[in-house]
Amino acid sequence: MRKIIHVDMDAFFASVEELDNPTIRGKAVIVCGGLTGRGVVSSAAYEARKFGVKSAMPVFRARKLCPHGIFLEGRMERYMEVSLQLMRILKDFTPLVEPVSVDEAFLDVTEVASASDGLLPKDFAGAEEVGRQIKERIKGEMGLTASVGVATNKFLAKVASGRRKPDGFMVITEEEKERVLKDLPVSEILGVGRVMEKALQEMGIHTIGQLWPVSLAELVERFGKFGRSLYYLSKGVDDTPVVTEWEPKSVGRSSTFERDIKDLRVIRRQLYDLTEDVVRQLKEMDLRAKTITIKVRYSNFQTITRSITIGTPADLLSTIWHHADILLRERVELKERAVRLVGVSLSNLVQTPAVEQLHLFEEGAGLEEASTESSKH
Repeated sequence: MRKIIHVDMDAFFASVEELDNPTIRGKAVIVCGGLTGRGVVSSAAYEARKFGVKSAMPVFRARKLCPHGIFLEGRMERYMEVSLQLMRILKDFTPLVEPVSVDEAFLDVTEVASASDGLLPKDFAGAEEVGRQIKERIKGEMGLTASVGVATNKFLAKVASGRRKPDGFMVITEEEKERVLKDLPVSEILGVGRVMEKALQEMGIHTIGQLWPVSLAELVERFGKFGRSLYYLSKGVDDTPVVTEWEPKSVGRSSTFERDIKDLRVIRRQLYDLTEDVVRQLKEMDLRAKTITIKVRYSNFQTITRSITIGTPADLLSTIWHHADILLRERVELKERAVRLVGVSLSNLVQTPAVEQLHLFEEGAGLEEASTESSKH
């Protein structure tokens, strides 16, 4: 029987801000992706959540709900730095670590060994001890709290970590899983979003337990392949492995302007900044890209994408910006059309040859060129 641990940091971005500035600790800290206009909440301390502030909420709405909150613009580089520290700690316990995002991960501790006690017992006593040690090390070495769930599979471990936040700890055994799952809303099932939740509610199904009498055949007939996932996950069955290595299909970034923009110079400047960030991420992952895609959303919410696939995979900012800029200027209709959002993504990714991974990220390539070209339009 597998032993899986899910580690989920508590209000991660907000907690890092409190760590770096103890004077705001215990206050309603709200980290945003932009403090004005169309900015949205990225993370909210639990003190702010008491007032209804949630992730992805517009900043103006959060200010109404929590006017006394401390609103801060996010610092992704800092959060990534702390995330790397977290992953190093987790890999001290087992090499079988699957990062899900910057602030959460799954660990397979089925065969884990303890340096001090020899092999841990192959039951939940051993897995529980590992989970508690992880919490202690995160608190002691990072000064942050994490909620940890222990179970026989990834789905149940994630359910467990979310039950007693913040700073929570819970074990779900095979014998206990039905009791835990029975009254949870169906939205707790992985993959059930608003549309699927509404479809299930129309069937009279609001809780996971209400799914149990529905046959596999009926769920597959109604929902296709996902019906099979619904059937087994609702019963706490999940054989998904912890995947330690994966190949990303794409990397990308987008940004919403605070107001609709018609000025090509401003749009190009923003697209360049996004391209610079994405190329930096590409290099950090030792990857190159063959396909460059830009996305533009107009003020009426119409969204278009334009792509180009090049013959030789690239990781140079100058090369990638050259193609992204051409896509914007020559293949996007901008005359008299206001733009709400712009984005860039890189796909068709391949590994950079090892001999070339020592090359430094070129500095400033394309920036001056972008400014010069802008003045011509």
